[in-house]
Amino acid sequence: MTILSNITDLSQIAALAQGLPKFDKAAADAAAARQMTLTKPPASLGRLEDLAVFMAGWRGTDRPAITTAQAVVFAGNHGICAQGVNPFPQEVTHQMVANFSAGGAAINQLCAVSGADLSVVALDLDTPTQDFTTAPAMSMAETLAAMKTGAEAVNPKADVLILGEMGIGNSTIAAAMACAAFGGDADTWVGRGTGSDAAGKALKAKVVADGIALHKPTGMDILASVGGREQAAICGAVLQARSLNIPVILDGYICTAAVAALFATDPELLDHCLVAHKSAEPGHAKLLAAFGKEAILDLGMALGEGSGAALALCVLRGALACHNGMATFAEAGVAGA
Repeated sequence: MTILSNITDLSQIAALAQGLPKFDKAAADAAAARQMTLTKPPASLGRLEDLAVFMAGWRGTDRPAITTAQAVVFAGNHGICAQGVNPFPQEVTHQMVANFSAGGAAINQLCAVSGADLSVVALDLDTPTQDFTTAPAMSMAETLAAMKTGAEAVNPKADVLILGEMGIGNSTIAAAMACAAFGGDADTWVGRGTGSDAAGKALKAKVVADGIALHKPTGMDILASVGGREQAAICGAVLQARSLNIPVILDGYICTAAVAALFATDPELLDHCLVAHKSAEPGHAKLLAAFGKEAILDLGMALGEGSGAALALCVLRGALACHNGMATFAEAGVAGA
């Protein structure tokens, strides 16, 4: 049973926000108070202190720890590729899923380093979504099925969930979802993706503009109209994690754009989410500003797979190691301020 088990219509998602767990301010305040007693000048660990307090509030304890970190990569294929928006064939999605399963991708190495349990969920790869310039990408039933698959993938024992994606053509999907949620010219949301040149970027912008003009989607309809199965699964996983008080680390542009429909429905649905890194995709900085979120890292990455999220997990582990392991002034016999 997941939070989405009884959902039969996307319009019901908005009502979920009222019953979801909230940030535990008492636990966060206690964690912030502990930070002031540790053997360091106040705020000298910068964002690490904020991350520890964030974890305290969502895990409901002033001494949060990561015993189990779960990483999930969702993979899907997209009908929009019929418009020539990607230089690689969709078979690459299948091939990369096999590479993940064999342990040969960047995400495998980074999960090994960061201590995350990785799983890969392929979503009907042999049945791409519809070309959103001619029809909605997914039906209501297809969208909800993918969301429920995402929710079912979440380990209820996880202390943190990191999310990634794989899908040829999904940088165009990301641009379309971001543009639908926040407006502006389509060309400001598109980037190189897996290697588009100037002509390719112009084509992607036209495709995005055409799709939005056709559907004019708002709220959760953004997901069905111009999204994809892996984006829907990410949304489902985010909602399920929230129901379990599990903080989420979203990867880069595509992963952040995947939850734009949730943000457009109710921004509070993403309160438990961190963004791992600022992608090299030009639309990501604009998207982060629209979400009001600051990425943990900025390394010029644009790989996807959850690679930035796995690296950000290392930072989060460091934040909690300092928070929980440092001595207080009293314990160390050091004169405090």
